[in-house]
Amino acid sequence: MTRYVVVGAGAVGATLAAQFEQHGIPYVLVGRGAQIAHIAAHGLTYHRRGTATVVPLVTADAPAAVTLTSDDVLVFTPKVQDLEGAVRQWAWQPVSDRPGVTASALPVITLQNGLDAERIALRRFGTVYGASLLTPARFTVVGEVVSGAAGPVGVLTVGRIPHGTDDRLAAIADDLRTAEYIVQLTDDVLPWKAAKIVHNVRNAVEVLAGDDDERTRIEDALVAETQAALAAAGIRIADTVAERTEDLSEFKMAPDSGIRPGQQSTWQSFARGASSEVDYLNGEIVLLGRLHGVDTPVNAAVQAVLGASELAGEKPLTRTTTDVLAAARRADSPLSAH
Repeated sequence: MTRYVVVGAGAVGATLAAQFEQHGIPYVLVGRGAQIAHIAAHGLTYHRRGTATVVPLVTADAPAAVTLTSDDVLVFTPKVQDLEGAVRQWAWQPVSDRPGVTASALPVITLQNGLDAERIALRRFGTVYGASLLTPARFTVVGEVVSGAAGPVGVLTVGRIPHGTDDRLAAIADDLRTAEYIVQLTDDVLPWKAAKIVHNVRNAVEVLAGDDDERTRIEDALVAETQAALAAAGIRIADTVAERTEDLSEFKMAPDSGIRPGQQSTWQSFARGASSEVDYLNGEIVLLGRLHGVDTPVNAAVQAVLGASELAGEKPLTRTTTDVLAAARRADSPLSAH
């Protein structure tokens, strides 16, 4: 029977582990620091549909504490900026029932935003399933995770990298559906990842203080630059309505979830004082722009302003939309004419 080794005990990983626990699907949640220590000792306080439930979870605090077998699937949930270290830790761990074989032979699932996670994983793992994940989850307090979903906890669009699906992925999809995720399999997951980054480049604006007019100007410019950079790189953006084959009508926010708009993953990282994914969201667009001759001054300005903010250990709303507009003007942004 497949066991899921869920690497990372943040909002995505702990929610997934709680859902596996509640539906009898074998798993182990592997984390580090105060979060996994708290969960191991006291269970996870899992907020869902307005109710807090303490869920005891199967945990480990290091790769060496997990005895891997050939039936395992690794699910990487750390944010993309932390994925390289996680992949490096896990790839060469031994598989106990296959002498001489390491974890690099096991299938892995990548649940990160941005476009770089799958390349990072493929450097060491031969079978990589990339996913675009939609889930209203929050982790800001040690030992607690909030799922804001009223129905299914998330939507996963998954495909093998670089292309295709297979029988193993179909079986994984069945387990994820049992765990209350909506799952769509695809032969080409990259356009879905691209559609997600068009949305995610705006996450950074939640960290900034400022008025609504400046927020809108910045968000519109971020999206326009992202679409231009993806087009120049030859990366198609999926039409997430026309190409959606699964019914999402039950995927909605619970009215009493406790999750407020404006608290997505980038905001949560700044709120916890953790590293942020800005370099792999806005920075990904800056990178594509530099490689393919597309100007991306507003994404570059967001990356620079929030990079300095993270370096200084600042909380959300310390830097402002005005700071970003000023940085964009210094880069001869089109916004300077407004």
